[in-house]
Amino acid sequence: KLCEGILNILEKDTKTSCQVACLEALRILSRDKKVLVPVTTKRNMQILMKLAKLDTVEDPLERVSEFPVIVEALKCLCNIIFNSSVAQKLSLELNLAAMLCNLLQKCKDQQLVDDIKCFDLRLLFLLSLLHTDIRAQLRQELQGVQVLTQALESSLSVRWTEEYKAAEDRDRPPLSLQETDCAIEALKALFNVTLDSWNVHSKNESHQFRYMAAILRHCLLTTGPTEEKTEELHSNAINLLSNVPVSCLDVLINPSSQEETDIKYNGMNMGAIQILLDFMEKRIDKGSSYREGLTPVLSLLTECCRTHRNIRKFIKAQVLPPLRDVSNRPEVGTTVRNKLVRLMTHVDLGVKQIAAEFLFVLCKERVDSLLKYTGYGNAAGLLAARGLLAGGRGDHWYSDDEDTDTEEYKSAKPNINLITGHLEEPMPNPMDEMTEEQKEYEAMKLVNMFDKLSRDELIKPMGVRPDGTMAPLEEAVSQYHTSKQESSDSD
Repeated sequence: KLCEGILNILEKDTKTSCQVACLEALRILSRDKKVLVPVTTKRNMQILMKLAKLDTVEDPLERVSEFPVIVEALKCLCNIIFNSSVAQKLSLELNLAAMLCNLLQKCKDQQLVDDIKCFDLRLLFLLSLLHTDIRAQLRQELQGVQVLTQALESSLSVRWTEEYKAAEDRDRPPLSLQETDCAIEALKALFNVTLDSWNVHSKNESHQFRYMAAILRHCLLTTGPTEEKTEELHSNAINLLSNVPVSCLDVLINPSSQEETDIKYNGMNMGAIQILLDFMEKRIDKGSSYREGLTPVLSLLTECCRTHRNIRKFIKAQVLPPLRDVSNRPEVGTTVRNKLVRLMTHVDLGVKQIAAEFLFVLCKERVDSLLKYTGYGNAAGLLAARGLLAGGRGDHWYSDDEDTDTEEYKSAKPNINLITGHLEEPMPNPMDEMTEEQKEYEAMKLVNMFDKLSRDELIKPMGVRPDGTMAPLEEAVSQYHTSKQESSDSD
């Protein structure tokens, strides 16, 4: 009854202060799903849309006194659409997404509308998250990618020096809280709209994604009002970069001009890539929520390294520098390599796969190079999954430049344990003082133990096929003998 009474008052032409008070009350009530039934009707949704200035196509936003009403109405719509599937369906019928895009365009060049813009973007994010039809409508009919990219660009106040290159002002103050929130909401909405965008089908699409990637590069180099807000901003930028076709990610590194003092590699500005690496290490050090927090940045870095040679070489120089001290196991220590190798045996399958894949790509998908940096024990899971237990390399082609081993590594190499990947002191052979009978007795004892475990199906002895994949031992041995006979020269 209270909701219906509030909506009846809002339908009348009351003064602004009364409208704001009513909308604030409705916003609080709309958090409760049980009271939403009277609100989620076509008439009542239209009342709120009218108050949010979503029904006026031509009228600009001029009366500043109306802005609090617009903001509160948008907040109410956010709550209602988030909590009601009926409202989500009605929003499609009422063409709410098109109206929000129109309101966003009105906010484009005006001051004092940051709150309106922020909640407009949040509503677009919710609609694109909860209703796939609206996501498709935004992408195909409403030029949603372009509209949202422009909203992101204005939130970050990007200034262009040339195509796909934004000005870098080192003395620029951090973004305000409102600007950061607007940027975050635009990034989240863009993420939904650009899902499944791996393939670029036209020159115009390629330009749009390269333009977006250039803005995201600027976003990575921008800071928010607090460390937490900066991390949230960068996290959402990384999520969106994962949707950008990998061929368009070359704009993350620009030719570095003489006056720039940023991190350089082969004449390219690697500032944004360094931010990604620092973000990755910070997420590893956090020690929790790896699947949500770490896998997006690791996936992004893996694809960048697989496709762009300069990025791979820059990252490898930091993550896998030439080995000098091999006295400790690869997973022991505080370097980025140590941290990533530890993740290769993580309990979460997705986390361990992407960490191993990242290191494998840095090694140009060469098994011998990966084993050098990680040890066979840590890499076994990846090699078994890729059918590379017998050695070799992955499917992708990389340039032929070879790794150069340090003198320290070369001298230690003969004594490195290939399983653990570190230097071990020679251990005394326990069989040296045994007689032949004792050796035979211990060998048979071991065979019997394995046989019992196998017959009780506690373990299944496995072997490596000639193609590098795993198989039950009998099958692997028979395939190996068959392959050997076929390859031998006949008399």
